[in-house]
Amino acid sequence: MGSKNKLKRFHENETFPNVIQPTRDEVLNNFSHQGKWHSFFNNNNPISIELGCGKGEYTIALAEKNPNKNFIGIDIKGARFWRGAKTALENKLTNVAFIRTQIELVDCIFDKGEVDEIWITFPDPQIKYKRTKHRMTNQDFLLKYNHILKEDGVINLKTDSEFMHGYTLGLLHGEGHEVLHANHDVYKDYYSPDEVTGTQTFYEKKYLEKGKAITYIKFRLNF
Repeated sequence: MGSKNKLKRFHENETFPNVIQPTRDEVLNNFSHQGKWHSFFNNNNPISIELGCGKGEYTIALAEKNPNKNFIGIDIKGARFWRGAKTALENKLTNVAFIRTQIELVDCIFDKGEVDEIWITFPDPQIKYKRTKHRMTNQDFLLKYNHILKEDGVINLKTDSEFMHGYTLGLLHGEGHEVLHANHDVYKDYYSPDEVTGTQTFYEKKYLEKGKAITYIKFRLNF
């Protein structure tokens, strides 16, 4: 994407009512929306978030299928989720928002027990050991998710990485968390939920074209 297009999208994001772009300091120092997301949406419907939402395809698709839930896509690359934010406005989806910020700040964006469900879609598996701290299902991240999730909240991990799938399953079983559903190829598993197979992101389509299996885990934390 050219720099001119990126700048254009950054400027458009600033005009979108469904896009929030706080500074890091704003997030770390009593973020204005923390604990007040139901007021932002003007309803008390459940809140679901997508971490690393990319172009926002999953956030948009879930919002269209679930009008009685609120969906928030989070990514540091605003030029990417510009497409999702624009689509939401064009389709008059009032249950969608996007936040441009670092995912490791998620526990500063939401209050304790404010989120009902988390989606992690095709994250960087961070295979090298020295990158473990950036892996989005490591224990530090799970503790952050546990803080913002309601007591019965769930997390969904969809990835093309067998490494990420295996690492996460091993961690969940080892720490006694509750695995609700897991398989190594959602398009060959008769029991795969429609919310998993009914929507494909840009990158997912690329992976499928290369013959890569798409894995999925749905789990609940028991800290």
